[in-house]
Amino acid sequence: MGWMQDETGLGKCAANHIALSPLSHLARAAHVFADHPAVVYGDHRVTYAEYHDRCTRLASALAAMGVASGEVVATLIPNLPAQAEAHFGAPACGAVLNTINTRLDVGTVSYIFDHGGAKVVLVDSQFLDLAEAACAQMQGKAPKIIEVPDAAAGFPASGRHPQYQAVLAGADPAFDWMLPQDEWESLALNYTSGTTGRPKGVVYHHRGAYLMTMGTVVSWRMVLHPVFMQIVPLFHCNGWNHTWMMPLIGGTLVCCRDVTAAAIYNAIADEGVTHFGGAPIVLNMLVNASQAERRSFDHTVEVFTAGAPPAPATLGKIEKLGFNVTQVYGLTETYGHVTECIWRKDWDSTDGAGRAAIKARQGVAMPMMEHITVMDSAMQQIPMDGTAQGEIMIRGNSVMKGYLRNPEATAEAFAGGYFHSGDIAVQHPDGYVQIADRAKDIIISGGENISSVEIEGVLMGHDDVNLAAVVAKPDDKWGEVPCAFVELKPGVTGDAAALIAFCRATLAGFKVPKTIVFQELPKTSTGKIQKFELRKQASATV
Repeated sequence: MGWMQDETGLGKCAANHIALSPLSHLARAAHVFADHPAVVYGDHRVTYAEYHDRCTRLASALAAMGVASGEVVATLIPNLPAQAEAHFGAPACGAVLNTINTRLDVGTVSYIFDHGGAKVVLVDSQFLDLAEAACAQMQGKAPKIIEVPDAAAGFPASGRHPQYQAVLAGADPAFDWMLPQDEWESLALNYTSGTTGRPKGVVYHHRGAYLMTMGTVVSWRMVLHPVFMQIVPLFHCNGWNHTWMMPLIGGTLVCCRDVTAAAIYNAIADEGVTHFGGAPIVLNMLVNASQAERRSFDHTVEVFTAGAPPAPATLGKIEKLGFNVTQVYGLTETYGHVTECIWRKDWDSTDGAGRAAIKARQGVAMPMMEHITVMDSAMQQIPMDGTAQGEIMIRGNSVMKGYLRNPEATAEAFAGGYFHSGDIAVQHPDGYVQIADRAKDIIISGGENISSVEIEGVLMGHDDVNLAAVVAKPDDKWGEVPCAFVELKPGVTGDAAALIAFCRATLAGFKVPKTIVFQELPKTSTGKIQKFELRKQASATV
């Protein structure tokens, strides 16, 4: 069998060893799907040939500005065409793309500019003041600002910086893309939320993103020409890599500046959207939309949901509206989703709450991943009995290179040859993983471990509840007890005693919230509830 290895004297060459990169998808699509719609946003409608041209011009313009291979190009843009173009145009000149959360404060954006070393930043006019203020606070050299106006949405050009469209118009349409020589080369830089200190810079490589696009197509059972609505912010895990994936199958990317129930229903009805991804809060938004916001449609919309375990009550309601939801799971460090709850045929007879409870599982490893399981503190496999708890551990090509300029945190995250997720989970006998809680969100009351997720699932089953989040509240007797923060549906008056009684009918007594606070819940730009803020509030109510 020696000839199967290296006995022939043959080796890697330009014909059989090409560095994997999602950039190759668009280069191919420009020919294979040249006239097919690629990107849609209001009146902006471009084909794949035009999309490729715009990305090529962006790459040319960035190179002309002095952006060298391996340097960082940042963006402060919502889910608009320019943000999608940056995903191909920036790395096509050899740059590393750093999409920055538009909802961050000035100090954090300034830190990211400095830490990442951005040389150029593309900025939507709405966030120009944020970018300029962040540049003013930097310790190092500020990036060059290119302004991206959106006059149709009420954000015209300020005239203070070069304009994006003019920059493209003056660039070279024949620019030769600088594809990676090594697929381990850095493709993107994404910063974590930084809720407990400075955010960490997560570095993606071309190989991981390429395999994410391939694995997602398989898992989502996609065929040619889906119509995909970009709801997940492109500054969050690069929108779970879906924008890099669309050219692979000639999909149409429908951009959305402001995510509302009406915008989603309109896109489904008017543009024929077939797929989107989003946090459970998006599902909740659709379930609770008014009749005026809803539109009828006659096809099933496939949805990937992740970010937090969705409430079984929400999953049960949304299927009746024409949406088929698949629970997935991942982190910034894993390029987005890396597990999926594949539906098994022997579950077909399950309905109601049982069906929704199964669909809420995080599931099994997606095709591009090597091994995902749950281990104890000694990094041993936990019993797959649906009861024992451990930490989700991840191995596979779609795991980050590491944290930028933070070798200690990188070593800690990769200890023992797996990426440590920090998520506490059980594993069922069939191997399906189900999150119990984030390690920091477990409530320890009188020595008993209480899952905040379990209590939240019960609260979300009440007809008056729109959203619920449970955190630990300090308690002199028990150490800490569950405290529930509840966002009610419009027109409903909160009744704490009734909600507590509702929980008591399902939960063990020690798990029932001792306090219920009615308020709008603080959320991140991706729809995650900011529990660190709620923990502060709960501690202040002692």
